[in-house]
Amino acid sequence: MKITFENPDKVNGLMTITIEEADYKADVEKALKDYRKRANIPGFRPGQVPMGLIKRQVGMQVKADAVNKVLGEGLQKYVEENKIPVLGQPLGAENHEPVELEKEPPYVFKFDIAVAPEFSIELTDKDKVAYYDIKVDDKLIDEQVDMFASRNGRYEKADVYDPEQRDLLKGDLRELDAEGNTLEGGIEVEGATLMPQYMKVDDQKKLFDGCKPGDIIVWNPRKAYPESDVEISGLLKIDKEQVGEHTGDFSYQVTEISRFVKAEVNQELFDSVYGSEAGIKDEKAFREAIAKGITAQLENDSDYKFLQDVRKYAEEKVGDLTMPEALLKRMMLENNKDKGEDFVEKNFEASIKELKWHLIREKLAEAAGVKVDDDDVKTGAKEMARAQFAQYGMNNVPDEYLENYAQEMLKKRESLDNIVERVIDHKLTLALKNVVKLSKKSISLNDFNKMLSE
Repeated sequence: MKITFENPDKVNGLMTITIEEADYKADVEKALKDYRKRANIPGFRPGQVPMGLIKRQVGMQVKADAVNKVLGEGLQKYVEENKIPVLGQPLGAENHEPVELEKEPPYVFKFDIAVAPEFSIELTDKDKVAYYDIKVDDKLIDEQVDMFASRNGRYEKADVYDPEQRDLLKGDLRELDAEGNTLEGGIEVEGATLMPQYMKVDDQKKLFDGCKPGDIIVWNPRKAYPESDVEISGLLKIDKEQVGEHTGDFSYQVTEISRFVKAEVNQELFDSVYGSEAGIKDEKAFREAIAKGITAQLENDSDYKFLQDVRKYAEEKVGDLTMPEALLKRMMLENNKDKGEDFVEKNFEASIKELKWHLIREKLAEAAGVKVDDDDVKTGAKEMARAQFAQYGMNNVPDEYLENYAQEMLKKRESLDNIVERVIDHKLTLALKNVVKLSKKSISLNDFNKMLSE
């Protein structure tokens, strides 16, 4: 096998691979012999089928497989040995005639290779990057306490409906005729639940103010939810397509009022949020645990912003990079055949921007000695699982459950790629915080969020 590589402009490469019969002959002969052993052809005993017949049946496919194997291995080995920074996958060279394996060798294959541009980037303690310390104040802790109390709340019976509370009504719903009487054959729903505070029209909402069990309210679902056929169909227990047939008034006899009551800030709440093993015995310790959790979360937010600022700083320091744009567009189109050229044109600029950061990040990670192994990925998956549960107020999920959930995440390719990216970003952030000079700034969470949204 002979391989040549031309790269005159440093970013567009042409690789030519010439394959001789000797490069694949042994693989073909072995494959044909293996096939002959397994072949089950009427009229011949197993292993006794004439090789000529075997070649006529599968010879060309076997040859193609062997040539492709040699081709792929040769290309990969050449790229690795010559340390060519390839972008994406090689593409068959444009204007190159297809190789016909029916003809005698040698076979010449040509590939267009996108090569990463050459550049250097180094960050030291002479490089200054902002780092935002988000203040954990009593207001933040109060909000978190209130959130935990709400999540652990419950419904209790109430005597009077209060529109200022999260009251839930239960009652019997009946369709009325034009005179205000129960419509014969009309819709009747027993035990229908309502939360009037979520009605879209104030006039309808106010009809329920101060109602008690036993009261009958005449109202109009169509007017209460003017743009929500789905909500009306769910309430009336009918198909969405039938909503237009029931636009008149309904009576609603209240049978029960339930009021949402937040959980008390006591031992039961402490144990529900953090688990009894955490040993939290009073509100002071509870608030301290909350503050610790908020601090950890806000540090993650600060790190996220820091890496964004590092990216912007490094991209400006590197400046413009010459990319093999025409070849990269071909690759993007090849990977998005169903979306067409318009998709490529609309998304190419953003794709190049991400590619530039990917290349810069690789150099920064290499300089900082950042490496990711299987244990890092497993830990990253577990932490991602923990964060997802925490979003729902589940802070004391057992390690065994987290482990199983993380393993399921790692089985999905998209999740795995996302986790690896997060782990790299996390380790790179920690490394760079010890490399560059941090320009620390104290900031409130509100101002920090405003800054992120700008």
